[in-house]
Amino acid sequence: MTAHLLHALNMAFAMFWEILWALILGFGLSGVVQAVVSKKQMTRLMPDGSPKTLGIACALGAASSSCSYAAAALARSIFRKGANFTASMAFMLASTNLVAELGIILAILIGWQFTLAEFAGGPLMVVILAALFRLFLKPEMVRRAKEQADKGLQGKMEGHAAMDMSVTEEGSIWKRIGSPKGFTAISHYFVMDWAAVWKDIALGLLIAGALAAWVPSQFWNQFFLTKHPVWAKLWGPLIGPIVAIVSFVCSVGNVPLAAVLWNGGSSFGGVIAFIYADLIVLPILDIYRKYYGLKMSAFLLVTMYASMAAASLIIEFLFQALHLVPSERHARIVEASIRLNYTTILNIIFLAVASVLLVRFFTTGGMRMLRMMNAMPEKHVHAARVNS
Repeated sequence: MTAHLLHALNMAFAMFWEILWALILGFGLSGVVQAVVSKKQMTRLMPDGSPKTLGIACALGAASSSCSYAAAALARSIFRKGANFTASMAFMLASTNLVAELGIILAILIGWQFTLAEFAGGPLMVVILAALFRLFLKPEMVRRAKEQADKGLQGKMEGHAAMDMSVTEEGSIWKRIGSPKGFTAISHYFVMDWAAVWKDIALGLLIAGALAAWVPSQFWNQFFLTKHPVWAKLWGPLIGPIVAIVSFVCSVGNVPLAAVLWNGGSSFGGVIAFIYADLIVLPILDIYRKYYGLKMSAFLLVTMYASMAAASLIIEFLFQALHLVPSERHARIVEASIRLNYTTILNIIFLAVASVLLVRFFTTGGMRMLRMMNAMPEKHVHAARVNS
């Protein structure tokens, strides 16, 4: 038993070592963008559910934190302040599915084709969700959801979602990024994004390591219907979100598990659907219940599941037609070994960058803000401006 456990932990560490530099780079880029994009502007930029507004919502979502809990909390916050409900949900979907760190890690662990599919299918999923909302979402449901949202029941990462540390009064974007206030804001966003998702990343790596080490390939082949290629293509996008729902892993933490599913025989679309479904895992569904009520929570589950499965199925057939689906299954699930190669060199470089950001964070009042990440916004100042 001890040997099996060590084997699983070994594989979990191996995957972590492979993606460490990418995580630092992704959260660093996210911190830079968040440092120059003000959350105050989001509400007025999302007044309706028009295609233009949905496009803006997706762009704003891609520029924000990849933490699923923070994305859900921020979506409720901007909805309470007057943003359109459909646009708020589009923003939330983009926050976890169109962020840079997700695409980088997908490319490293599974392949660039999955990164391309993720970013191609994300807007398609939003379009399908908006169409379902237009068909089935009644104004009375939105009104009741607004009443429930205004009760302000606490979910997770409320403080993190409410904090606005963006630098908007320092001239051009490059000048703002290079300013002392910009550097401080980047360091704060960088550390707090890590703090928001590290548990999901750790859980995802541990689950992926255990499944890769303990579950035989015969089980995955039967589960994903690999002997029936046509049925497998249809089955994958349907079962992928269900696997995600019961795995409890969200944010970028589900990518290592997606690599295991791909190696195990899941269809291309099934892997994409699994990654999309981080916003309908059981803990997030319970937060929707608190935010919008039980009826709207159930509505979001059904419509999001349908849009995720449909978008993934379309991506499956589109990428098949374009010959973009990888013919081999060689996701990066390896035994732990630290060698002097490009991964180790990149890890050393980006760990040095992370160290600089950590020093800036701790010397500019970062710990005080870190303690407010799970506090309700009413308990502290909404716009937590940082000092140089």
